[in-house]
Amino acid sequence: MAQLMVMYKMPKDAAAFDKHYFEAHIPIAKKIPGLRKYEISKGPIVTPLGASGFHLIATLHFDDMAAVQQAFASGEGLAAAADVLTFTTDPPNMLIFESREV
Repeated sequence: MAQLMVMYKMPKDAAAFDKHYFEAHIPIAKKIPGLRKYEISKGPIVTPLGASGFHLIATLHFDDMAAVQQAFASGEGLAAAADVLTFTTDPPNMLIFESREV
């Protein structure tokens, strides 16, 4: 399994961010080919010491790294990436990795 983790920083207008994210971005992103599961954080994102500076974390699951590459080279993947620029002022942190159960 491969995952793309997108960590969105605290926006200037959280209500506007949430409105666009839930009403526009999620429907675009859910069309990405090869997407197996789409999870988002719920509630505040904190560290063991308190606030984190992140507003929302999305984790997208794919079969493998090749599937992630194919997904974001597709028209739907490019549309999702382009949409991020319409509702964020500070680009999110993104991590792509393979995982395994232990």
